Amino acid sequence: MAQTTPPAPPEIFARHRRLAQRARMRRLATRPDAARFLADDMIEDMLDRLAFLRHTPQTALIIGDVDQSLGAALAAQGVAVTQADPAALPGEIDVDQEAPLPFAQGFDFIAVLGTLDTVNDLPGALVHLRRALAPDGLAMVSFPAAGSLPALRSVMLAADADRPAPRVHPQVDVRAGGQLLQRAGFADPVIDSRSLAVRYRSLSRLVQDLRDQGLSNCLARPGAPLGKAALARAQDAFAAAADAEGRVTETFEILTLSGWAKPLRAPKF
Repeated sequence: MAQTTPPAPPEIFARHRRLAQRARMRRLATRPDAARFLADDMIEDMLDRLAFLRHTPQTALIIGDVDQSLGAALAAQGVAVTQADPAALPGEIDVDQEAPLPFAQGFDFIAVLGTLDTVNDLPGALVHLRRALAPDGLAMVSFPAAGSLPALRSVMLAADADRPAPRVHPQVDVRAGGQLLQRAGFADPVIDSRSLAVRYRSLSRLVQDLRDQGLSNCLARPGAPLGKAALARAQDAFAAAADAEGRVTETFEILTLSGWAKPLRAPKF
């Protein structure tokens, strides 16, 4: 019987927009006032998890470490670190996360900071990570997930009035994350999420923080840019949502997926 080729994943995100967004974010990150609270939180969390698990890797692959601070922390512990990114800088390896990773030898630890929230083939990307692990290696993946940006979603709906446009990315939730890890062949999967609340005085500052952290729109079919009238409606909606101190609280949900490269346990009957 002839084998059928599985259908290609739907194109939700535009590859060229994704890479341009990532490159712009890395340029903006050099500014002293650039927002980086999401990356800082992910890095602190991953280091805490490694310490709790008492997993001391010898080799680590880190994807998406914007200023290489996670790599520096691991290198200080004697870990041989390889830095990679979809928009690589000198000294890093350029990776396409929807293709097999270009490494012949497996890693004891793989960390992915962001980046996977905008791939079209997330199951395939996780499979590639699993295959890049050495036996008994550990992978951790963190990215913004379902429940993020409720204030912005509300503001954009008000801006578009009766003709809502695609402006905020679809996002993965905890349940789907667990299913994805199992499909990719990870053993002992752990899935959880946590919330970060950030208060803003202006819509423009919220948007700038999203640009600084590579979270602006890279959909393959984005909505038309906001016109003057729509932007005014957005700003009015933002102001209406402000608290007594004139601030709007925005929420970022960070999903963390982790799993091991171990033989999967056979079910007991």
